[in-house]
Amino acid sequence: MSNGYATRIALVATLGGLLFGYDTAVISGAIGALEANFIAPQGLSETARNSLTGFTVSSALIGCILGGIVAGWVADHWGRRRGLIVAAVLFLICSIGSAYPELGLGVSGPDALTPFNIYRVIGGIGVGIASMLSPLYIAEVAPREKRGQLVSYNQMAIVLGIFGVYFVNYAIARGGDQTWLYSHGWRYMFLSEAVPSLAFLVFLFSVPETPRYLVMKGKEADAKALLERIEGSTAPVVLQEIRGSLVQHSDKLLSYGWFVVIAGILLSVFQQTVGINAVLYYAPLMFQNMGMQGDTAFLQTAIVGAFNVLFTIVAIFTVDKWGRRPLMVWGAALMAVSMLALGFMFASNALGPAALVVVIAYIAGFAFSWGPVTWVLLSEMFPNAIKGKAMGIAVAAQWIANLIVSWSFKVLDGNSALNALFNHGFCYWMYGVISILAGLFVWKYVPETKGRSLEEMERLWTAKSV
Repeated sequence: MSNGYATRIALVATLGGLLFGYDTAVISGAIGALEANFIAPQGLSETARNSLTGFTVSSALIGCILGGIVAGWVADHWGRRRGLIVAAVLFLICSIGSAYPELGLGVSGPDALTPFNIYRVIGGIGVGIASMLSPLYIAEVAPREKRGQLVSYNQMAIVLGIFGVYFVNYAIARGGDQTWLYSHGWRYMFLSEAVPSLAFLVFLFSVPETPRYLVMKGKEADAKALLERIEGSTAPVVLQEIRGSLVQHSDKLLSYGWFVVIAGILLSVFQQTVGINAVLYYAPLMFQNMGMQGDTAFLQTAIVGAFNVLFTIVAIFTVDKWGRRPLMVWGAALMAVSMLALGFMFASNALGPAALVVVIAYIAGFAFSWGPVTWVLLSEMFPNAIKGKAMGIAVAAQWIANLIVSWSFKVLDGNSALNALFNHGFCYWMYGVISILAGLFVWKYVPETKGRSLEEMERLWTAKSV
C-alpha cells in the first residue's frame, strides 16, 4: 500500500520530465519553417545563418541554464512541489507564446524571431527547474528499495515526451504540403505543448510536499504522517535519519569536499557531450543528410524515439538489480562504438540501412545508461545537507553543456570545409571519443549508490574524501 502511494505521487512528478522532453524536442519538426520564416529573409552568410539557426534551436537551453541555476534556491526556499507548479506555468506560457510570437506585439517576419526566442527561454527556465525538481521530488518520496526504479520513471517520461512529440510533429507535417507546414503547421507543433502543461499544473495540486523538505521547515508532524504512508512501520527510523542528516553543514556546499560536487558536474557534462541532444534535436536533419526526405525523415526520427523508450524500460527494470555503475560503463562503450561507426559511414559515404541500425544502437546505449541513470545518481549521490545547492549546480552545468553541443552541432555540421573532409561525419567521431572518456570516468571515480539510503550518502562521501 505504502509503495503504491509513493508510486502514484511520483508519477505526477514525472510529468515534469515528460514536458522536459516535449519542450526540448518539439523544435526538431519546425527547424525548416523557422529558417524559412525568420532566418533566410535576413540574407546572412553561411556561417552567420547556421549560427543563428543553431542559436534559435538551442535558445530554450539558455533558459534551462537559468532554471538550473535557480532550481536549488527554489527547492530550498519554495519547496519541491511549489517549484514544480512554477515550472508548469512557464511551460504553458512558452507553448502559446512560441506558437504565436507576433501576438500583441505588432511584429511579423524576421522581427518575430526575437520574441519567439524569448518565449523559448521562458519555457527553458521551466525545463531547468523541472529537470532538477522532478527527480529530486521522486527520490525524496521513494522507499530506498524502489528509488532507482521510480527516479528512472522520470527518464521514461522524458523519452516519452520526446517520442510523443515526434509523432505529433509527424502527424502535423502530414496535415498539408510544405507551404502549409511553413505557414501554419509549425505553430501547431508548439501549441500542442499546452495540453500536457495544463495537465501537469492541475495534477500538482493533488500531491504533498516531500518529507525531507517538511523536516527542513520544521513540520515534523506532517513529515511523519507522510512517511507512515510511504515507509510504513519504519517511518520513525527514517524520520530520525532525515533529522540527523539535516542538522550539520546545512549552509556549506563544500562540507563534504570538492570531490562530490565535481563528480556531479562531470556526470552532467558527460551526459550531454556524448552528443545525445544533437542526435535528438537534429534527427530529421541527420536523416536528410543520409538522403531521406520529407515524411520519411520524420518517420525515421519517430523510430529512433521508439527505441529510446524501449531501452529506457530496460534501465527501469535493471538499475536496482545490476547497479548504477555497470549500466553507465556498458552504455558508454556501446555509444562510443556506434558514434565512431556512424562517423566512418558518413566520411566514406557508405550510408544505408546500416546507418539507421547504428543510430538505434547509440540511442539504446544512452537510453539504458546515461539517460536515466545519470538522473538517478544526481538525485541520490549528494548528502541531504547540500543536496539543493549541489544538484542545482550540476543541473546548470548540464544545461550549459547541452547549449554548447546543440549550438555547435549546426555550425560544425553545416561547415563546408569540414564536410569536404568528413562529409558530415566529424561530429559523430567527436561524440564517440567523448563517450569513451565518460565510461572511463565512471569506472574510475564514481561509487556505486545502489541500495543505500539518501542519509547514508553523508558517510559515503566523507569516506571518499579521506
